[in-house]
Amino acid sequence: MTPKVLFVYNEHLATEGLLGEAFVAGGFDVDTFTVVPAERVDDPACDVVFPDPRHYDVVVPLGARWPVYDDALRRTWVGAELQMLRAAADAGVALLGVCFGGQLLAEAFGGSVQRSPAPEIGWYDIDTRDCALVPGGPWFQWHFDRWTLPPRAIEIASCGSTSAAFVLGRTLALQFHPEITPALLASWLADDRDGEVVEFGLVHHELLSRTTELRDDAAARVQRLVRGFVSHVARQPCPSS
Repeated sequence: MTPKVLFVYNEHLATEGLLGEAFVAGGFDVDTFTVVPAERVDDPACDVVFPDPRHYDVVVPLGARWPVYDDALRRTWVGAELQMLRAAADAGVALLGVCFGGQLLAEAFGGSVQRSPAPEIGWYDIDTRDCALVPGGPWFQWHFDRWTLPPRAIEIASCGSTSAAFVLGRTLALQFHPEITPALLASWLADDRDGEVVEFGLVHHELLSRTTELRDDAAARVQRLVRGFVSHVARQPCPSS
């Protein structure tokens, strides 16, 4: 039977990009589910019924512009998504979280998320302790929050003093954005209504140029990341075994 992956679009602009290409190359069928549609961006606290994660081999919660710890969101879909992710783990479904999605995984399994002392936007060299899961090289980041590790989680990458990746059973959480493509970044920049990039001292066209320059190299490393995830994380023993 063909394995299936579900990409959770926590907001409409946070799509799977290079990660989708890598899972397709690995033989997966891809489904997507949008949590907050474009028309709810300014009023995102809505009730959401998530798909049954047991229908999938892998669930990938992606990024979002809001903080995981927003009270109104925790009372609505963030709370529901945390429950869905725990249910997925209990059923033996593998989880790969990206940025906001990685922070959700930290919260779901006993860690915490809070505002970071300094945001990270742009391409950063990640210090990896497991090249089979997180290949070396620059990775794209755009975040203002950071996690503390859940109990028993193993940190496998960091960026300065900030945790960048951890493994816990069949779960891999990433603080960076392996999915980024020039087209995806262009949509984020066009929607940067608060001017976060310019305020951070960066220039749109320079970020896009760098992303275009690194596209092929990043795509190759994402392929390796997904192969490592499927081989070394998704195939860990089920919780009941």
